[in-house]
Amino acid sequence: MTPLEVDAGELTAEEILDALREGRPVVVTADLFGSEQTLTLRHDGETFYCDTPTRLHKHDDEAGMLTCIEKMGYAKQDDEA
Repeated sequence: MTPLEVDAGELTAEEILDALREGRPVVVTADLFGSEQTLTLRHDGETFYCDTPTRLHKHDDEAGMLTCIEKMGYAKQDDEA
């Protein structure tokens, strides 16, 4: 499936999770440590992955992935929605 390419803050966390639930990877361009980086969020049907240039995070459930998406600033903030 073709990845969904977005800039950090472009989609809500729920929109990102919807794409992942459908099996569609989400490629996010974000400012990490002062430079623009590309990372991939994906779901294999069991595990959620956040593959950054420096580390691969794994989450066993949607709640863990949601926390990661929100904490890292990949999603649109509540006051921007």
